[in-house]
Amino acid sequence: MSPAPPSPARPPVRRRGFGWPQRVFSQVLLMQLAVATGVTVLATGLFLAPLSAQLDDQAMRRALAIAQTTASPRVAGDLLSTHPSATGPVQAEAERIRRTTGAEYVVVMDTHGVRWSHTDPARIGGRVSTDPSDVLAGREVMEIDSGTLGRSARGKAPLRDRNGEIVGAVSVGIEYDSVRDRLVAAIPGLLRYAGGALAAGALAAYLISRRLQRQTHDLAFSDISALLAEREAMLHGIREGVVALDRAGRIRLMNDEAQRLLQLGPEATGRPLDEVLGAGRTADVLAGRATGEDLVTVRGSRVLIANRMPTDDGGAVATLRDRTELERLGRELDSTRGLIDALRAQDHEHANRLHTLLGLLELEMYEDAAAFVTEVVGVHRATAEQVTEKVHDPLVAALLVGKATVAAERGVSLRIAPGSLLPDRLVDPRELVTVVGNLVDNALDAASGTLHARVEVDLRAEGRTVVLRVTDSGPGVPEERRELIFTEGWSTKEPPAHGKRGLGLPLVRRLAERRGGSARVGTGADGGAEFTVVLPEALSAADDDLAPVDAEEAR
Repeated sequence: MSPAPPSPARPPVRRRGFGWPQRVFSQVLLMQLAVATGVTVLATGLFLAPLSAQLDDQAMRRALAIAQTTASPRVAGDLLSTHPSATGPVQAEAERIRRTTGAEYVVVMDTHGVRWSHTDPARIGGRVSTDPSDVLAGREVMEIDSGTLGRSARGKAPLRDRNGEIVGAVSVGIEYDSVRDRLVAAIPGLLRYAGGALAAGALAAYLISRRLQRQTHDLAFSDISALLAEREAMLHGIREGVVALDRAGRIRLMNDEAQRLLQLGPEATGRPLDEVLGAGRTADVLAGRATGEDLVTVRGSRVLIANRMPTDDGGAVATLRDRTELERLGRELDSTRGLIDALRAQDHEHANRLHTLLGLLELEMYEDAAAFVTEVVGVHRATAEQVTEKVHDPLVAALLVGKATVAAERGVSLRIAPGSLLPDRLVDPRELVTVVGNLVDNALDAASGTLHARVEVDLRAEGRTVVLRVTDSGPGVPEERRELIFTEGWSTKEPPAHGKRGLGLPLVRRLAERRGGSARVGTGADGGAEFTVVLPEALSAADDDLAPVDAEEAR
């Protein structure tokens, strides 16, 4: 039998003896049970407190009602017409009412506080144990107090004769233990309800804890904290941009590399993607409106490769790779390959010329040999002089001389327009080299193979603004495609071995727009394409003489 495959590795759970459990499931369950128990006890106490007060109030009102019933004019008449006695009519009426109502005592007193009735006949004729001044003053009294018969709920009412004059008072007490018994009798039922609520809370706590256990893979809080710290370190340490989006298209998370590549700050987190990036291909790729793998987009001067993966919650995670340097190296490789091919062809042509020169010398045709050498050298010198006379920046001039060699090999005439003049005070020469190189390469591709193939480059300085026009004799660009060609990834040519095409013209436009300029395409005088690029503030603020330089001075 083959061994079973190993289970996925899981971070170890650290245990600490018999103390507080470390797993999320156990901790959450215990915390929720403690909270549910505390809430149940608190709710029970909050319910019992007003219930006890309510029972006390009911008992005092009942005692007062009995006292009001006892304090009738007939009892007042018996009080005035007889003497306090255990066999008198006041005692008999009070005892009858006490037995009927179940009160602890019914005491009738005169205005001097002398008892005329009591449950203990021996106390009749004695003074009451509590101050009767309030009730004898005509006020009804309800209270919980202690007397000769112990603690009781009391109600006191003044006793008036038929003329409304106060002739005494009636004090009725209800045994307080009976009130307490009612309260205690209500507790078991209350506890049953509380126990049911606690059981329901415990069940809910268990279900929630089980769900958390599945979602956290039964890890401890310390392990989750460590994983979060490791995730943050990995997220911000990798050299790829990572952008997480929620289902509404808002940026949920963005690492440092993504902020650098997209030229955004931390304040972009939480805002909609289209709002922070603006309309364009980059926003379309990250939002999922453009589908596919390894999608190419340009952000500023950077060429980015983007991939997007949806998440279970409806959002997505996009990764960004910077291919600017790779694309630049690829283009340099293409240019180098073209130069090598041109040099190889020139080497073959040079060998033929040397053989011709050798033959002329062997035939002792020295004058013809000298004329032949002068003619060959003059062609190359004329091209270099034409460029350096009108383009004073060394990087741009060297680029155009090299492109002229490649153009000659491909049968295309590359020339500088007569009115061209570019002074040597470019702010960023490499930027203009990128723009000129891309446009000339495209123009050579378009003009190659056409009749009287030619490419013309016009470079002019207008104040501090550089205006570049590149015209070719190719088939031109149809009007309906003049904006489409500036879209990333669009090309009519086969992709090279090192990557994808359709990046040069979008990069040219981005470089121009970044300076506040423009890049557009139209139709040239010969019917071919004419690309015009305007680069504001491309020249430094110097007072150089922009007059044409004499050819001898240029040499």
